[in-house]
Amino acid sequence: MKKILAIDAGGTKLTCAVINENGEIISDVEKYSTPKNIDDLIKLFKEIINKYEDNIDMTAFATAGAVNIDNTKVDSSTPNMPKGYNQLDFTSLSKKRVFVENDANCAAWAEYKIGAAKGEKNTITITLGTGVGGGFIVDGKLLRGKSGRAGEVGSIKINSKGRVCTCGRKDCFESYASGTGLKMTAEEVAQSDEVFTKSIFNSKNPKDITTYDIIEGVNKNDEYSKKVFNIWKEDLIKGLVSITNIFDTESIIISGGMGKFINTDEIETIVNNETVVSPVKIKLAKAGNYSGMIGAALLACQK
Repeated sequence: MKKILAIDAGGTKLTCAVINENGEIISDVEKYSTPKNIDDLIKLFKEIINKYEDNIDMTAFATAGAVNIDNTKVDSSTPNMPKGYNQLDFTSLSKKRVFVENDANCAAWAEYKIGAAKGEKNTITITLGTGVGGGFIVDGKLLRGKSGRAGEVGSIKINSKGRVCTCGRKDCFESYASGTGLKMTAEEVAQSDEVFTKSIFNSKNPKDITTYDIIEGVNKNDEYSKKVFNIWKEDLIKGLVSITNIFDTESIIISGGMGKFINTDEIETIVNNETVVSPVKIKLAKAGNYSGMIGAALLACQK
């Protein structure tokens, strides 16, 4: 049975473990802080690979950023990765085969193979965290597009308010439906709506109100917090309706930290009432915290 060293490389942390071709983690999971300098990051990658190289068949990376069609390098890096990350040829890190894929695509593949979408041929995984990521499975295949960049769901346009996204463009799905988007909505409502004057957070500077504050406020029946959360939920639904209408998928799997705050049955009912295609199932992810590593390993085995 093949053994794959899987490395999940994000802007703040890096995790790694050996995974077999069934998607089972068969070693301890190691965790590191992601170096801010590209030379230090490359050094860490090589140290990890050298530790396992003699006992594995290949290395698979799940990484932030858009990955090229050959699965060998990151074409477009995210701002939280070191400068020069998109110049790294990952195949140079090991004498054995190296496979690279976008982390959201890896998570989607894990959900499709062993998680909430197991047994379905058409499914989409949407990651709701600080940003918004997406991975699309169409007819049992990962949708990658002509250059490997398909599935950039966070960049679809859903509004015309002029809100600036982290990518520098305006009114992207990510700038509304992410945790960052919820915080931005909280600030906007606090500055424009009298409901904030009666809020339990009215002594706070609107810029200092956090996503955790809003969730706490919702749980305490704070009208301001409920209004903010409902606006965020409406923005999330806008994106899900558009995605469903385009792809007519069997399921949308919600992963990421913001997913635990939504009622999937409620969202599913609303989305299906607003779409023109066959009903979609909205479910929470099941592949676990290491879905990126697992998906990378399984994709590497398949390819």
